[in-house]
Amino acid sequence: MELKSKKAIITGGSRGLGKATAIAFAKEGIDVAITGRNEEKLKETASELKALGVNATYQVFDVSNYEEVKVGIKNIIKALGTVDILVNNAGIAAFGTLNDMDPKLWEDIIKTNVLGMYYVTKEVLPYLIEKNEGDIINISSTAGLNGNASTSAYSASKFAVIGLSESLMKEVRKNNIRVNTLTPSTIASDMAIELGITDGNPEKVLQPEDFAELIVAGLKLPRRAMLANASLWSTNP
Repeated sequence: MELKSKKAIITGGSRGLGKATAIAFAKEGIDVAITGRNEEKLKETASELKALGVNATYQVFDVSNYEEVKVGIKNIIKALGTVDILVNNAGIAAFGTLNDMDPKLWEDIIKTNVLGMYYVTKEVLPYLIEKNEGDIINISSTAGLNGNASTSAYSASKFAVIGLSESLMKEVRKNNIRVNTLTPSTIASDMAIELGITDGNPEKVLQPEDFAELIVAGLKLPRRAMLANASLWSTNP
């Protein structure tokens, strides 16, 4: 499928997986709007995207704040004119036993990773339904497939992303909207490196660009085909 001139929104688009996806989209000729909480990083990334010859814009908001989301999405639609693709990438992570993790942190992970995805999707979905076409890509994790010790908050949030995505997929197929749920294993994103999950060695660990390539490949499938879910793993144990 031709992607040039499509319009995309990527949450958490100023760094890591979001930025790599935004750059991959721009190289395909897709106009991109990125969101995040750090305006300086958003500006820098938007400038990089514009240098690739596409229309790029950004909005500063916290996906866990519904009022901010409503205003931000409206501003993005004004700037892009429409929307064809939504990538729900924004997310946070922290690890600790259920008993030791501060309840506020536990709640923040759920609010950002689950409610944030819900809020953004709720505001974007009417535009896709109106045009009877679109793509929604929700980023979960292998932590959403299997829980592990000290990952209760993060795993709970990513399990929820999968459940929400599968339900939404069945709701909007009749509207020619494809909903894809992606569950990558460890990727050398900024967040993973900061948390000490990986050293980011490109010889052994998946890179953000690998993940972005999977997203683009899924979008290029004919409209009759939908990549409902996919996991991406490193070839190295």
